[in-house]
Parts: sequence; C-alpha cells; structure tokens
Amino acid sequence: MQPVSIALAASCFSPSYASARGRFLLAADRAGARLDVLTNTVARGPDGGTLTTDVAVLGPPDAHNALLIFSGTHGPEGFVGSAAQIALLDALATQAHALAVRVVLVHAINPWGFAHVSRTTENNVDLNRNFIDWRSPPPANPPYAELHPLLCPSEWSARALETANTGRDAWIAKNGLDAYVDVTSRGQYSHPDGQHYGGTGREWSNQALETIIGRHLDGAKRIALIDWHTGLGEPGEPFFLCFNERGGPGWERACGWWGREHVETKGGFEGAGRPSYSGLLFHGVQRFAAEAEVTGAVIEFGTLGRAEMQRALQIDHCLKFDAALPKSQHAAMREQLLDAFSPFSPGWQRSVLGHAIRIQQQALQGAAGWR
Repeated sequence: MQPVSIALAASCFSPSYASARGRFLLAADRAGARLDVLTNTVARGPDGGTLTTDVAVLGPPDAHNALLIFSGTHGPEGFVGSAAQIALLDALATQAHALAVRVVLVHAINPWGFAHVSRTTENNVDLNRNFIDWRSPPPANPPYAELHPLLCPSEWSARALETANTGRDAWIAKNGLDAYVDVTSRGQYSHPDGQHYGGTGREWSNQALETIIGRHLDGAKRIALIDWHTGLGEPGEPFFLCFNERGGPGWERACGWWGREHVETKGGFEGAGRPSYSGLLFHGVQRFAAEAEVTGAVIEFGTLGRAEMQRALQIDHCLKFDAALPKSQHAAMREQLLDAFSPFSPGWQRSVLGHAIRIQQQALQGAAGWR
C-alpha cells in the first residue's frame, strides 16, 4: 500500500484536541452530516475550556446496518482516529446521499484524555476497561499488586526507573511473558493510581456511549465497529484485535472484510498470548445495542517497542501522580508521551492514514453487504 500524500496527511492530522475537534466539525459540515455534541460536565480542558464528544451521523437514520467508528478511547491515540474520521468524512462528502448504511463517527469518546494527552479519563480510569457490568463485583487480578510498584515507581529518577525495570525483568523471567502481558493489560480494579485501572463505577464517557447508541443506533440490527488505537504492532502498520468469538460468525465476517491474515495474528504482543481483557468499549457497544449483532475490532498502529511503550505509560503516570516532578519537565515529558502514541513523523502519519482509509472503506463495504 502506498502512503497518502503529504498534503492529505497534513490536512487530517492535528496538533491538539482543540484543532482536531475543529477539523472534525468542519469535515462533518462539508459532508452534510447530522451533528450531536455531548458536553463533559465533570471535567475541563487544560486551559479550563469545555470538553465535548462530537458525533457525526450520515446515511438513512433508520437503516438496519451501521458503521460505528471511535477515536480517542485512549487520549493521545485519538489523533490517529481523528485523522481517519476526517478522511472518511471528506471521502463521503460527495456521496453521503447515496449511503445505504448509517455511518456514526464518535470523535473523542474520552475528551479529557485527548485534551490533556493522557491515556486515561479524568479519574485515571482506562476507559477501555470500564465497560464491565457494574452490578457485579469487578474482575479480580491479584498478581497486579506485585507488579504495581514496578510499573508505577513512586518517583521519576534514574535509580527508581532502573530498579523498576530490573524488577519487571525478574518477574517476567520467573512467571513468563504471557503472564506479564495478561496481568498488566487485562485491567485491574484495585489500584486507583495504577495502569489499566478500570474504576469504581461508570465513567462519564461510558454513560455518553450509552446515550450515543440510544440516539443514533436505535433499531440497528447489524453494526460494523472500528475503535482506533495505537501502540501495538509494527511501526506504521495495522494490528487487529477482533473481539468476536474466535471462529464464530462475527470473527469470520471480520476475516472476510479485512483478511484472515490480519485478523488471526498475535504479532503485536511480541510473541505473548492475547490478554483476557475486561470492560472493553466493544463490550459496551454490545451491551448498549443488545438487539444488534456487532462485528468489529480494535485496530492498532504500531509505534515503538514494548520497553519504550512501558516507559511512555510511566510518563503518563508520573505526570499525574508525581507531585515532586519539576513543572519545567512537564511540557517535554508530555511531548514525549504524545510522540510515543501519535508519532510526529510525516512518514508514519502518511502510512497509517493510508491504511486507515482502506480499512474504513472495507468496513463500509462490508456493512453495506451484510445480510
């Protein structure tokens, strides 16, 4: 696949949440989309401004088939999803009237994380672990307690980071990479200052998703889903995480849309098995659109290796919880965090946007032909 032009990438990628939102709204207007704005009433932007999740809807409002695409589930990963959504809106601008499916684009489902360049919500909650059934106790993850101080050192110093790295390596040597990836990624509900923390109840963004589905996917019988992410996989290349039952109708459908060689792979985990994730946004869509059949995937774009991405997660934690960190370091560390999840490289941006355009078109065609 050839990367898109420099001009197209530059017109789709944005340097901030505010500019990404502005470009998304303009693209929605060009496409003649119906717009719905949900304001986060419990959090504010870095400058004290309002935070919103914006929804652009095209196609017949009563169509039984729908394409649902998210950006910003994990804040700094939202820049890629936003660029992909803007490219799709512009591609549909001249043909929106001919669409046979509903197209629902949810921009910045986690607006606090997007605006503050943090993977979490305003409560340090990983939104992609928050969609459990809160009527029951959250899933247990006992081994996380051993790893917590190694994942989230109490201070940002060379000695503390080296101690944490040595401890993690020893834990992996004892328990195996499969166990490490599972324990650190599946979600935990015991350490509010930890990584992949699922929370104590439904986040604002969780409730916003239910509102969006009620307003814009009521009556839908079949939903094709893409949730854009970054961090896993080879740099600039897509990595698919399909959460339909392996071998079932939804899994086979995803393989038909995107290619079995893409869907049936675990390369993004560097040889480790897939974690037993809990509380995914995918699960939330299934719950809130219970009458519909949902087929889709989290689609990642690789950026850095596992060690570098672990350091980025530590930076995210440090910026929120290390009160002793000099303010002079904040801006540089936030730039480092952003570059880890949404690289500034024009070549990387052109590559991922080209892939995203193709993947969205395949999903749109798949949704249109789904019977």
